[in-house]
Amino acid sequence: MTKDVIALTPKMPDLPTLLAGLYAGGPDLGVHTTADGAVVQLCAPDGRPLVSVEAPILVQVPGETARLLGYAVEEGPVWWTEARASTAVAEAGRLAGSFAGRLATVLGGTVWPPEAATTDVVPLTTDVSAIPVPATAAPAVDVLTATTAVVIQDRPLVAMTSWLSDALRVAAESDRALHIVTPPTSRLTLPTRTALRGAPNRWVVQDPEHGYYDGLSGAVLHWKNGTFTPVRDEDGTASVAEAFKPATQTGERQLLLTLRTRHPADADLVLGRALEAAFRHLTGTPPAGWSTAEPVNLPWSTSQLTDLARARAPRPSWLIAIGHPDRPALATMRVLRTTAGIEEDITLALGYGGNETPPLQAIETLAAELDAKHGLVTLLTSLRTARRDLTVPAQLEPPPIPVSFTLGHDEARRIGPPHAERPPLGPTPTRLGPPAEPAFHYPLGDGTEPHAWATFQRLTQHLKQQA
Repeated sequence: MTKDVIALTPKMPDLPTLLAGLYAGGPDLGVHTTADGAVVQLCAPDGRPLVSVEAPILVQVPGETARLLGYAVEEGPVWWTEARASTAVAEAGRLAGSFAGRLATVLGGTVWPPEAATTDVVPLTTDVSAIPVPATAAPAVDVLTATTAVVIQDRPLVAMTSWLSDALRVAAESDRALHIVTPPTSRLTLPTRTALRGAPNRWVVQDPEHGYYDGLSGAVLHWKNGTFTPVRDEDGTASVAEAFKPATQTGERQLLLTLRTRHPADADLVLGRALEAAFRHLTGTPPAGWSTAEPVNLPWSTSQLTDLARARAPRPSWLIAIGHPDRPALATMRVLRTTAGIEEDITLALGYGGNETPPLQAIETLAAELDAKHGLVTLLTSLRTARRDLTVPAQLEPPPIPVSFTLGHDEARRIGPPHAERPPLGPTPTRLGPPAEPAFHYPLGDGTEPHAWATFQRLTQHLKQQA
C-alpha cells in the first residue's frame, strides 16, 4: 500500500529545497531517479524505494486543488509536488510527510493531508532486507501479478493522476488488468471512472464488514489466482454486496454529452473547438483548463492541445478539460487518426443541484453549430441522477436516460437522408442545416422516461440497416 502526501507551494521547489526535503531520512538514505528523471526516489541503503517524488507541476486552473483535495489554497497558481510512500516500510509514510513539510516550511506553503506535515528527521529503523523487493519500478503499483497490477489508494477522491495514468499504461502494455483498491468512503473522478470502465480493469472496494466488492457494479469479489474476480454461486451467478446500496436522493443531476467529430487531416486543423463550443453553449464560458492527467493544470488553449496531439500522432492522445468552479463541468477527449480523418471522441458531464435546471433547450442549437462548424458525426445527450460535483461513489447509481440524438450531415448523407428521416416507429427528427445536406436531431424525452433507451435502440438499429 502507498500513502500520498502533497506539498502545495506558491514557489517552485528548486534543487536546494528538494535536497533539503530529501534529507528527511538523514544521510544514510540514497537518492535515485526514474522515468527519465521525472521521478526522484528516496531509497533505503539497499536501493529499495521508500518515497517517490514526482516533478512539481504548476496548477494554473482556479479551484482545482479544492476539487481534488477538498482543500482550498490562496488564489493564484500553486506548485503541486506529490510524494508517494510505500507502506511496506513503517517509516516511509513519515518520510513523505517530512519531505512535504520541509518544502512547505521553506517555501511558505501547505501540506495535504495537513496531519502528515512534519519537518522531523525520520531515521530508518526497519530491517528492509526482510521485506520483499517491489515487483515493478512503477511507483503507483503496489502488487504485480502475472495478470493484474494492483494500486491501493486511501485518498477520499481518486483522481487520474500521472501516477495512476502511468500505472494504467504499464498494465496495458504488459497485457494486465489494473485494479484500484480503496476504502468504501473513497470516490472516483469521472476520468478515473472512464479509465476503469469495462473489463479487465476494476474498482475494488475493501469494506471492513463486507469484504471486497466492485465499486461500479457491486459484485462481490475475492482474490483468486492473482486477481480480483467475482464470487459466483453454483449456477455461475455473481452476487451483489450488501453494502452496495442506492445513493441518497438529493435531486442532483448530471447532463451528459457523448459526441464524435471528424476532420480532414490537414495542417491547419485546430482541435478542441467542438468541446469549447459545447462549454460555451452550456456554461457560458470556454473550459478553464486542460491537461493529460489530474490535477488539470494548464489554462485552456486549443492551439496547445493541438500541438500535443500532433506531436504524439499517429498515437492517440487522451486529454481532460475542466470548467470553472461555479459550474461543475468535466470532459475527456480522445484524439485519434483513422482512415477517415482525425476524430475527437468527447464525453462532457455537467453537474446541477436540486434547485437547478439543466439547459436541455440549448442542445438543439449546440448540435446545429457542431454540425455546421465542427464536423459532428454523432451526439447523444443524456440525463442522470447523480452527484452535482461529478464524483462517483461506491454506490448504486441509476443509469443515464437519453434525451436526444443528433446525426451529423456527413453521416446522414452516407446513410441516406430519406432513410434517416423516417424511422418507422419514431421519433420524428428535426432537420438542421442546409436543406440539401441536413443533419437530423431526434428528440427522445426529457431524461425521466426509462423507455427512451428502447426508443434509442430502435433508432440506431434503423440507421444501421442502411449504413
